[in-house]
Amino acid sequence: MYKIFFKRIFDFCIALVAFVLLSPIFILITIGLFFANNGRPFFFQSRPGLNGEIFRIIKFKTMNEKRAANGSLLPDAERLTALGAFVRKTSLDEIPQLLNVIKGDMAIIGPRPLLPQYLTLYNSQQRRRHEVRPGITGWAQVNGRNAISWKRKFELDVWYVDNVSLKIDIKVFFMTFRKVFKREGISADGHVTIEPFNGNN
Repeated sequence: MYKIFFKRIFDFCIALVAFVLLSPIFILITIGLFFANNGRPFFFQSRPGLNGEIFRIIKFKTMNEKRAANGSLLPDAERLTALGAFVRKTSLDEIPQLLNVIKGDMAIIGPRPLLPQYLTLYNSQQRRRHEVRPGITGWAQVNGRNAISWKRKFELDVWYVDNVSLKIDIKVFFMTFRKVFKREGISADGHVTIEPFNGNN
């Protein structure tokens, strides 16, 4: 009953209240990133949600669009702005996703929404991560985040799908605050962001 009905109600109420409470921070970061990113404080991208349905995720834009002489984007580490680095380390870049939760695209807790091009790379077990709405945070995030392998991350995602409950969601919710405070697992070793999934890692 919780997974099918009450979880969505809780998500909507929590996201709405959280967005109202965090609106002053939301406004300040928006203004700061507006100037840091040449008038583009937000990052929009297509992501697969429940049952693989595509939606548009919204996050704060932490990297600029600086390019090399040949026109290609510079490496992530070189495009990460000072404010963007702070926003990423403190996970404040996730605040706009509360709007996705309010809309119904996402949940507070669930497997993180990844890139659409990964859909064809999943095996049958990994694909099960889309049996629930994707979340702002999730079981994989509190058990390693970007510092664990893709294989392990998907195992944790599917475990969550099979064990969704109010008790697990509350546990993930409070573990997330601890992880953010300790800044654990934000990046994979040697990378600003996690390496792309290629179907084998």
